[in-house]
Amino acid sequence: MRARTWRGAVAAAATLALWTGAAEAADEITLQLKWVTQAQFAGYFVAKDKGFYDEVGLDVTIKPGGPDINPSQVIAGGGADVVVDWMPSALATREKGVPLVNIAQVFQTSGMMLTCRNDSGVTSPDKFADKTLGVWFGGNEYPFLNWMGKLGLKTDGSAGGVKVLKQGFNVDPLLQKQADCISTMTYNEYWQVIDAGMKPDQLTTFKYEDQGVATLEDGLYTLEKNLQDPAMVEKLAKFVKASMKGWDYAVDNPDEAAMITLENDETGAQTEKHQKRMMGEIAKLVGENPKGTGYLDEAAYERTVETLMGGGSDPVISKKPEGAWTHAVMEKALAM
Repeated sequence: MRARTWRGAVAAAATLALWTGAAEAADEITLQLKWVTQAQFAGYFVAKDKGFYDEVGLDVTIKPGGPDINPSQVIAGGGADVVVDWMPSALATREKGVPLVNIAQVFQTSGMMLTCRNDSGVTSPDKFADKTLGVWFGGNEYPFLNWMGKLGLKTDGSAGGVKVLKQGFNVDPLLQKQADCISTMTYNEYWQVIDAGMKPDQLTTFKYEDQGVATLEDGLYTLEKNLQDPAMVEKLAKFVKASMKGWDYAVDNPDEAAMITLENDETGAQTEKHQKRMMGEIAKLVGENPKGTGYLDEAAYERTVETLMGGGSDPVISKKPEGAWTHAVMEKALAM
């Protein structure tokens, strides 16, 4: 059983208010996910299903993402109060003028990797030259571009460099041999390749964590202006408290969490087998932070920044960000 920092009891005052019928209307808050409804976001669906948001007086709307949805654009346009995003995308967006601030970091390690066909001859990073590599864009390309910069490989398709295939969010380029390697996540696309009929011994994977170019992925972000409003900070702290309780429950009960996620998938596109397998991998990325689930490790943040600034002549960000994260909301959540 995971050790939990989060206290699960409903506050006595809230319980009394509900019993007397005098409960105040719940505060509304909207969360924009980075991708479609799947176990990658199970903690939020669990928190809603189990009433953890209700316990802290919140009415939470969870908006699924997709290939045409950029969380940063959504929050900048007023369509969400909090978004799930990867730190490379968030920091690049911040440098461009959208003042995103990390208030919690759910994933402690990266699940990103390149998955290569063994018959392509790519058995190590020094074999990438003159190969075609599938890359996700829309903010997901930044760690890849940094990695290639560190390897001294151009990404314009010139001789001795790599040809970048703008990859859709599927694994077809690898299956159809349109690419030698493709972007995959440990919890999702890799298993799609396996389910499509390829065997693990036909593949070689390169985890960004193992290559020293990993960057922080799923974190919670809000706008600076929200942190200047004490009432909003209070609401965000309640949201973080309940959400992290949801994540703790999901990690402790992965199969149940996967089924709760499935119940929230309005598309019907997800399967029980895939979601349960995904939740098992997601639990590894959430890990166990002694300071509490979702507590941002400053060292991991600094590594991410250094990675993003170390991309050779074309770094992802040009200078170290200031004010890009805060522990204030998390500390307030922990004290509740």
